[in-house]
Amino acid sequence: MTERETAAKRIKELRAAIDRAAKLYYVDDSPEISDYEYDMMFRELSLLEEKYPEYITEDSPTRRVGGKALSKFEKVTHTVRMGSLSDVFSFEETEDFLTKIADTLGYDTAFSVEPKIDGLSVSLEYRDGKLTVGSTRGDGIVGEDVTENLKTIKTIPLSLPDKLPLLEVRGEVFMPRKSFAKLNAECEEAGTKTFANPRNAAAGSLRQLDSKITAKRGLDIFVFNIQRIEGKTFASHTESLDYLVSQGFHVITDRKKLCGTKNILDRINELGSIRPKLPYDIDGVVIKADDLSERVEIGENTSTPKWAAAYKFPPEQAKTKVEDIVIQVGRTGVLTPKALLTPVRVAGSTVSAATLHNIDFITEKDIRIGDTVILQKAGDIIPEIVSVCKEERTGAEEPYKMPALCPSCGEAVHKDADEAATRCTNNTSCPAQIERSIEHFASRDAMNIEGMGPAVVKLLISSGLISKVSDIYSLRTEDVENLERMGKKSAENLIKAIENSKARGLDKLIFALGIRNVGEKAAKSLALHFEDIEKLFSATAEDITAIEDFGAVTAQDVVSFFSHPQTRVFVDELIRCGVITKYESEKKGDFLAGYTFVLTGTLPTLSRADASAMIESFGGKCSGSVSKKTSFVLAGEEAGSKLTKAQSLGIKIIDEEKFLLMIEEQKI
Repeated sequence: MTERETAAKRIKELRAAIDRAAKLYYVDDSPEISDYEYDMMFRELSLLEEKYPEYITEDSPTRRVGGKALSKFEKVTHTVRMGSLSDVFSFEETEDFLTKIADTLGYDTAFSVEPKIDGLSVSLEYRDGKLTVGSTRGDGIVGEDVTENLKTIKTIPLSLPDKLPLLEVRGEVFMPRKSFAKLNAECEEAGTKTFANPRNAAAGSLRQLDSKITAKRGLDIFVFNIQRIEGKTFASHTESLDYLVSQGFHVITDRKKLCGTKNILDRINELGSIRPKLPYDIDGVVIKADDLSERVEIGENTSTPKWAAAYKFPPEQAKTKVEDIVIQVGRTGVLTPKALLTPVRVAGSTVSAATLHNIDFITEKDIRIGDTVILQKAGDIIPEIVSVCKEERTGAEEPYKMPALCPSCGEAVHKDADEAATRCTNNTSCPAQIERSIEHFASRDAMNIEGMGPAVVKLLISSGLISKVSDIYSLRTEDVENLERMGKKSAENLIKAIENSKARGLDKLIFALGIRNVGEKAAKSLALHFEDIEKLFSATAEDITAIEDFGAVTAQDVVSFFSHPQTRVFVDELIRCGVITKYESEKKGDFLAGYTFVLTGTLPTLSRADASAMIESFGGKCSGSVSKKTSFVLAGEEAGSKLTKAQSLGIKIIDEEKFLLMIEEQKI
């Protein structure tokens, strides 16, 4: 046997051994070899493939580390629509769902009851036993090709024992809690923004153009359905899942086949009670008729099956203690009280603090230092105190009073009678306000200075390199490279990002200035209307209220900001640094003039900002709410109440594909 033939044989042996070890470790949770032995086999395979590249195949375990970065994701049209399920939010609604099925069939039937994984849905298509295409759900009809990223997930088999002509399965990609904690720790160490929850982290990781990044994120998957299959048939959902297990798929084991309403409701309660202890997040329980022939008899609604429903858990709550209440000073001088809590795990992450908004909120709920409180996450993201356990008070709890002086600068604070917020009166030299203003100025939606997150801003201030916003543009590589956790490359990237920010445009600059009550949309309107920041210095409240959607309060805030002498000094400093202060129109036409769009959900390839920019460049208008004046609702994955309202009003709903065709043809 020649050396090349020996290598080919060894490559085949190593692939089989590595695939078996990976399945035992990641899918079956019963490893037979050590991590070191696995790593050595993987290393040997990598070296052999490097020496003999002609033997590299797409289903080799080495393909899981990520390949060449993409410039964009291609679209994939789903042969079988990746629909959603009807949600039920109470046991009464669940009983009603089960009763309707019993009435349709004339008897009680068996249901597959499965935890609802809180992740994002994907399709995996296999031809002749090999993974060929992996795609996101998108809007259910058109998704994105993320095959290379999905290949990095070790629980997705790249080839199957049965070489069926076609097998398409659907699964839920998620980030285990352990991986999520590791990722956020790395983000904190790097001074970058952390992720709100594992689902957001999984979504962001799966849509990386560089699959090498995805490979490092520790994603996992549970496959839960067969979409299409050739060469095999099944009588029940349970039978089909058992088959998928035999093919090496990661299928959730904590599923049960149950009959009877009481048994199903008991199972929902059981899953709800163990939810915090699971290594992954679930947000409900899926109930599906198990017999596939019965599903046909039960039928489907227009957009959802009648034979399945998703019971959604109420927001997860936890009991904890208010250890202290501290004050954060925002960029506009608002003093926001924050509760420091005994760390507690809730809705997928450990929470140790929650905003208390203002003194009125504290007074209304009677929150005291030392209180035991009930905590939940609004939208499963933002921690909030729901109520106080007053029955557990001992008498040692301390009522809270807002400070009379700003904790950052020591100046007096003030609260208007008609406003809930308490503000620091030292707008020009309060250290906390300056720090928050710099953070806001550099943020993604403002001047988008990549690499200048809160941790880096704090570092630059504490080192004495900057003390106000305009100082950013005086930074040099040699100033930054010797700072802790920076280095030459990071410093060079930061200086380059700062230089690039000078040309972000007038609308981004106006938003970056941090004018009270002026968000991104209002900043864009001001830039379009005045076109030059100089005109804003002489604008009156009447000039500004003439702009659509501008009220008297916001107009006066703009006038007050630009009439302040410090603003004139600040803008002049930016101009001297080369920051562009005139609006450079990106208008490409006006065929959308007179049309109002509302965006909702996650689009397959476009961000909301990109879609909004395209609409506005052709003369259209974007609104945040649906009304009778809305022309189109551009809907993506997981569109919510806006989509429902649009349907009730009979407003035309389009997906990204129709929108892009509209733009391409410049035709409504």
